[in-house]
Amino acid sequence: MQVHPHTRSRRAGRLAGAAAALAALLGLAGLTGPGAHAADNPYERGPAPTTSSIEAARGPYAVSQTSVSSLLVTGFGGGTIYYPTTTGDGTFGAVAISPGFTAYESSISWLGPRLASQGFVVFTIDTLTTLDQPDSRGRQLLAALDYLTQRSSVRGRVDSSRLGVMGHSMGGGGSLEAAKSRPALQAAIPLTPWNTDKTWPELRTPTLVIGADGDTIAPVATHSEPFYSSLPSGLDRAYLELNGATHFTPNSSNTTIAKYSISWLKRFIDNDTRYEQFLCPLPRPSATIEEYRGNCPHTG
Repeated sequence: MQVHPHTRSRRAGRLAGAAAALAALLGLAGLTGPGAHAADNPYERGPAPTTSSIEAARGPYAVSQTSVSSLLVTGFGGGTIYYPTTTGDGTFGAVAISPGFTAYESSISWLGPRLASQGFVVFTIDTLTTLDQPDSRGRQLLAALDYLTQRSSVRGRVDSSRLGVMGHSMGGGGSLEAAKSRPALQAAIPLTPWNTDKTWPELRTPTLVIGADGDTIAPVATHSEPFYSSLPSGLDRAYLELNGATHFTPNSSNTTIAKYSISWLKRFIDNDTRYEQFLCPLPRPSATIEEYRGNCPHTG
């Protein structure tokens, strides 16, 4: 049977159109496939988060730990490094955590495996003396990060460009000091922080200040709130005031502290926007949150 040239032309056009549609569909599939977002952000680690996954006592990564003797380091008092056991996911961001006045590493040790299991290398440290002031604790946090990235047995697991600091009480004040001294830090989380310096306009590090409504040692009105309010308005910053909490609430396992710390570290150390949903819109007051302030959406 002879096919009219116009019919042949229309058929060819339909075939070409179908081929173009198929190519477009395959292209979209490539953009939305499981590896596409990771290609956009090479620092993404772990599965897509859910509320239950960031509130869980342990995240998706198995964790190992190694002790660091004070005799083997300078500038801080040694500590414990917690890290994801796998070597198949590349390097991880890292965070150093300082205890507070008169306290030891054990007072903040719960954060080690909790954060590491979400995909971070975590260094909970002892200070040179338990009486060290915030400025000294800030220098010690930086010394711990330098040891972690340059000399530690897990240095090959750490991305030295993606680091953060945390601390409790004077250690929290120390985390502000560390961020002031080293603007390249990607995240800071002071926990019921104490410091004689009340203003921090110099900070360039995304900072989440966590206070407690019942804190009588570092009351939020004279510590956490002015710390937060003094941060540059253009900085990614947040203030979380815990409800029904005390100065020592960060010294034991706390789901609210963990949930928002994980989200903050993921968002700013890993640039992982999958965690933005837990920070923006701003969390509302609840049984565990007295108040939450911050900027949304985040710019970093």
